[in-house]
Amino acid sequence: MNTGTEPQFSKNGLLTTIAYGLDGKVNYAFEGSIFIAGAAIQWLRDGLGLIKDAKETEALAESVKEESSVYVVPAFAGLGAPYWDMYARGAIFGLTRDTGKAHLAKATLESLAYQTKDILKAMEEDSGIQLKNLRVDGGACANNYLMQFQADILDTEVHRPEVIESTAMGAAFLAGIQVGLWTQDDIDQNRPMNRIFKPTFDRVKRKRLYEKWQKAVERTKGWEEQ
Repeated sequence: MNTGTEPQFSKNGLLTTIAYGLDGKVNYAFEGSIFIAGAAIQWLRDGLGLIKDAKETEALAESVKEESSVYVVPAFAGLGAPYWDMYARGAIFGLTRDTGKAHLAKATLESLAYQTKDILKAMEEDSGIQLKNLRVDGGACANNYLMQFQADILDTEVHRPEVIESTAMGAAFLAGIQVGLWTQDDIDQNRPMNRIFKPTFDRVKRKRLYEKWQKAVERTKGWEEQ
């Protein structure tokens, strides 16, 4: 989250970092470090053998029509921001006899969105800036189920651009600005959207789901002996 030209320091476990520098002026940002996100999908594929390709998770998740009670907390390497618990370990909650691989795929995808909400909630509290929309990039944002759930659990729009490799594109844009090929206004006006995901959950459902996630996270903390 861009916090402007003065660095701010978090009370909620976030990192202060440099967002970018142009014309001798530096803009700072809050950064939230999540240890396991996309790697949780790799775990479904390589560790459990439930899928052959990450793309399969979208159809599997959408096949679960009922509200699933399954939660996956992928604390395989402990918990990062905002918890910072190196002794936490991964867990699955809410298993029943009816639980299958579709439920696990759905819960694993949702864990990415829940962890993002944890981070953004801390950012809003620290900065006093209310999130207007979430701009996404990277391979995971190609998953429509994940993006819709992210919008639902955040209660805000999720904007997916046509070009999802923002890191490489950003480096190219900054180089172009530096040599005078583009201006910042040129770049701001050149971000075509692929799709905008709008929230559909009501407040009660959103609150219920997130509180169960927080309950699951609490139960993974301090699992290993200190």
